[in-house]
Amino acid sequence: MAMNPNKIVVLSGAGVSADSGINTFRAADGLWESHRVEDVASPEGFAANHELVLRFYNERRRQIQQAKPNAAHMAIASLESHFEVVVITQNIDDLHERGGSSNVLHVHGEITKARSVYDDVTVFNIGYEDINLGDTCELGGQLRPHIVWFGEAVEHIDTALDHISDAGKVLVVGTSLNVFPVAGLVRYAHPNAEKVINALDLEAPPANYEYLQGKAAKVVPSLVQRWIAQ
Repeated sequence: MAMNPNKIVVLSGAGVSADSGINTFRAADGLWESHRVEDVASPEGFAANHELVLRFYNERRRQIQQAKPNAAHMAIASLESHFEVVVITQNIDDLHERGGSSNVLHVHGEITKARSVYDDVTVFNIGYEDINLGDTCELGGQLRPHIVWFGEAVEHIDTALDHISDAGKVLVVGTSLNVFPVAGLVRYAHPNAEKVINALDLEAPPANYEYLQGKAAKVVPSLVQRWIAQ
């Protein structure tokens, strides 16, 4: 595939949202906000306790509503004045959009949306409203968060692969690259693309990626200024 030198793809993870005060999923201890991950982020957990899972995501939604886009979000959005920009995010929040980005693919779903247990395709925009037990679709199916849980297929992966394959610049930011299949996208960047990864601590950055260590809100604005000045 031919490379588009004017195209930038940003692959973002939880580290970008962490700089806005949103707690990240901690895989090391198996807990997320003091809950076992399998209890709140799996179809089995939802089947076992609808009310717990709905309450958990209602709380996350309120937290996200109060959060503000940080300097990394806004710097990424500013690239659109100079480049074609596609943001591929593993984050379920809307901070990229609120920071000004206009082309965002949420591969792990969006917390501001809901879908029915009867229908994976029909998605409802709910903003920051709660989903409660008894909230149903037209067919009577309980609504659930439009989130990709463990064991479910990620969203937009083929589209994301197409975008990263022809981008002239690739920025991987705020992700440990431990969650697949999304982490595997970094291998498909064009051989001639400028490739940068920013993370707090990464033992083995992917081959041919420049590694910029530090918090996204501090590192990304400087990189964006560099790219715009090129």
